[in-house]
Amino acid sequence: MPETLIKVDLKQSPYENEQIHNRWHPDIPMACWVKPGDDFKLETYDWTGGFIKNDESADDVRDIDLTIVHFLSGPVGVEGAEPGDLLVVDLLDIGAKEDSLWGFNGFFSKNNGGGFLTDHFPQAQKSIWDISGLYTHSRHVPGVKFPGLIHPGLIGCLPDPKLLETWNTREMDFIATDPDRVPPLAAPPCAKTAHAGKATGDVKTKIAAEGARTVPPREHGGNCDIKDLSRGSKIFFPVYVKGAGLSVGDLHFSQGDGEITFCGAIEMAGWVHMKVSLIKGGMAKYGIKNPIFKPSPITPNYNDYLIFEGISVDEAGKQYYLDVHIAYRQACLNAINYMTKFGYTPAQAYSILGTAPVQGHISGVVDIPNACATLWLPTQIFDFDINPSAAGPVKSVTTDVPMPLSPDVI
Repeated sequence: MPETLIKVDLKQSPYENEQIHNRWHPDIPMACWVKPGDDFKLETYDWTGGFIKNDESADDVRDIDLTIVHFLSGPVGVEGAEPGDLLVVDLLDIGAKEDSLWGFNGFFSKNNGGGFLTDHFPQAQKSIWDISGLYTHSRHVPGVKFPGLIHPGLIGCLPDPKLLETWNTREMDFIATDPDRVPPLAAPPCAKTAHAGKATGDVKTKIAAEGARTVPPREHGGNCDIKDLSRGSKIFFPVYVKGAGLSVGDLHFSQGDGEITFCGAIEMAGWVHMKVSLIKGGMAKYGIKNPIFKPSPITPNYNDYLIFEGISVDEAGKQYYLDVHIAYRQACLNAINYMTKFGYTPAQAYSILGTAPVQGHISGVVDIPNACATLWLPTQIFDFDINPSAAGPVKSVTTDVPMPLSPDVI
């Protein structure tokens, strides 16, 4: 049996656990050490450290201080790992904690984080999803059931001082271009809520002041939210510090491509069983700047989709040049509008796109001026026929438990 090297008590604050951290910094002490070839388990909090509750209120989604996230398990030091190596991580298995068989999906308020469609959904909402073995369903979003494609939304290795300085400089410079933007352009360091694991004294203070927030993906991996990085995946991470410093968290039971609701998956507490090895000098050998990975052989077996197109013309009719962000947004909005014809509220349809294993594709980036993106919606997740027909859509969805919504407090 693999040893569980990091354990979490969901009744305990993550700030009280020295094997947890919520910033990236080269001086964060290793929480534990392993050898190449070892396999082991790490338990994780959900990304908010238990702040979001299984209830009928979205006040927690509205009120959360987003400077606290993400709570990561680690760093795990790997003996013999040196800068320039590749750390090879095999994700052998991932699951929900047995005392927490549920997850949540949330839309953050535009005034507190926002999201991909925040202009259309500016208020905080959430949906709760129960986990029953391989499958999930929600009292807040009826009529759908699908198996999990369980994966870590966030996994990566510690940066070295030069890389950390690069991150902080470029992101602070970016913020300076529009410092009053809502939501902000980036997430700068925030000492007040930093958790530096085992660090103490002056080192802890330094990490708090300089530590990069875990919000975006970066060169080391981080918060990439790749749904196909699931059980059976193999990941090749660039190593920047001695020991590599592997950390993981933000586990998702299921997610649609793009994690478009921001808290855009079924977020859960859980555990990861992994194995590590090294490719010495692998960064130079293979010219690797960002992680690469081999996907899981285990994927939901869907073979029938409705595919929604979007082009780089926004909701107001403004033309953009080959803009895939605008195009994917339009594909998502088209899918949401379609699902409302069957009785879903726009928020329920949005939640489906954030949680179900929908596929997002960049379908064309050369036909000026319009990029084309597509959203692939698996029809077999629904309890009813959602395909178009001459008879027209039948309103098939009713619910006595609406999605919790909390108005902004000014």
